[in-house]
Amino acid sequence: MSAETVEIDDGELIRRSTHDPEQFAALFDRYAKQIHLYAARRLGTQAADDIVAETFLAAFRRRGAYDTSFALARPWLYGIATTLIARHRRQEERLLRALSRTGVDPLPEALADTVTRRVTAQGRERELAGALASLPRGHRDVLLLVAWEDMSYEEVARALDISVGTVRSRLHRARKTARNVLGDEEL
Repeated sequence: MSAETVEIDDGELIRRSTHDPEQFAALFDRYAKQIHLYAARRLGTQAADDIVAETFLAAFRRRGAYDTSFALARPWLYGIATTLIARHRRQEERLLRALSRTGVDPLPEALADTVTRRVTAQGRERELAGALASLPRGHRDVLLLVAWEDMSYEEVARALDISVGTVRSRLHRARKTARNVLGDEEL
């Protein structure tokens, strides 16, 4: 990525890419790793590769319809990825149910992260995976975009093309379900 494209906001990059398609590569450089991690956590590493490729291909094809007044394309890209993930929903649910049964996370992560998380979570991972698997898809999408991707309610609303009120409602219900399953008042 050139020094010039680092300073250009996403909306401007997308606008420029309609005349110079190579400009779109900067968007890929900015967000591909994040989208890949999000998809891998939901579907596994192999499927994540496909989701990233499909997400950016769909975004590239739809770039002419993007509202360039939005400087940040992140919610738009996560919306596309989440839609693609929905197509793989059955596989995601199988992964979550397998994690719930076995406690083995299919996504490899750094050793330090693994040790820290395992020590603090000790046995809760299976229960959490079961709770996630039991959530309706829309609730799970909202919860994971907020929890894993640290997106604001407004960004989630844009990503999923729903109202902020719906985001709040789904997040509240998802947290309530997780609390009931885990018996934890602090979720």
